[in-house]
Amino acid sequence: MSFFNNTFWLKRIAIGISLIIVSFILWNTYVFFQKFKQEERIKVETYADAIEELNTTSVQDLDKELSPLVLKIITEKTKDIPFILVNAKGEITESFNLDSIKAKDPQFLKEQLAIMKNQNKPISINYLGKTDFIYYKDSSLIDKLTYYPLALLLILGLFLSVIYLFFSSNKIAEQNKLWTGMAKETAHQIGTPLSSLLGWIEILKTENIDQSYVGEMQKDVDRLSTIANRFSKIGSTPKLEKQNIVTVTKSTFDYLESRSSKQVSFAFSSQNNELFSNINSELFGWVIENLVKNAIDAMQGKGNISLEINNTVKHIKILISDTGKGIPKSKFKQIFKPGFTTKKRGWGLGLSLSKRIIEDYHDGKIQVLKSELGKGTSFEIVLNKTN
Repeated sequence: MSFFNNTFWLKRIAIGISLIIVSFILWNTYVFFQKFKQEERIKVETYADAIEELNTTSVQDLDKELSPLVLKIITEKTKDIPFILVNAKGEITESFNLDSIKAKDPQFLKEQLAIMKNQNKPISINYLGKTDFIYYKDSSLIDKLTYYPLALLLILGLFLSVIYLFFSSNKIAEQNKLWTGMAKETAHQIGTPLSSLLGWIEILKTENIDQSYVGEMQKDVDRLSTIANRFSKIGSTPKLEKQNIVTVTKSTFDYLESRSSKQVSFAFSSQNNELFSNINSELFGWVIENLVKNAIDAMQGKGNISLEINNTVKHIKILISDTGKGIPKSKFKQIFKPGFTTKKRGWGLGLSLSKRIIEDYHDGKIQVLKSELGKGTSFEIVLNKTN
């Protein structure tokens, strides 16, 4: 396999490149952020210097000493930076660039001053033997920049999620193609000996032997034919026909009873003799077979299995119950995932296929209705009823 076709390495390369890119951007954002903070501090320091010059210049020399540039600094350079002037006693003397209405509230100013003390070190103003302090907080631009890394991480997370979904969907598609190919090949391989067996049965029917034996062989061969048809339908949309659910279900249930241990007790009941739904009888029978076989395995070949068919206004409900070891509630949904199994042998595909057959092909529903550890489990199948 080519290096670049190996999804294992592709995933790690994509994640590695993403981490390098985000680390580089975060570092540059940090540098950019610190540069902005330094520039804002320089602006406030320049403002403090201008105030010092203003307060140390005599009134007579005011117009002469203060250049238009200094006035511009005072009025323009710091207009986006909220700050508060505090005297040596810690009293607030004036505030700038805060909400003009809220700034009238002393409590609001105290809260803003506390924020400013946490964000930046104060800048002192020394003039005429007095010392005042300027406390300031970050401008709205810096506040926005603080959220930039979070937005970047969110975008990266979405990007990685898309990559993950892309590879996952490709993997699932490849698995589906593999299972479909294996299923169709299995059906093809079964077909050859099956045709031969059908011929031998016809010969045996003409021989002087107990025909009941031939009848049982015919049932098993028919069963093999059904299994081959099931596998051949995997990967393609099955044809649905109006069928009597009671008849189809009982036929599969009775066959499994005749081929199971006598230590397993089978019980079948239905409210009606005829309940119709649009189904593919071979695939639907496969679901019943999977559930019954799982029930037998859960009981370790000894116990009671009951199948009950109930009729509602719009639906047909099939309840299959056993007296097996039960399923923890935390695994009610997990058991339908491909590959999940509690058996030492098995691929964990039976319930996954059953769910797909019922929900994707028959627009129905299958679920664990109830289960109790050590007492048993009940599965419920719900199908749409056809009049």
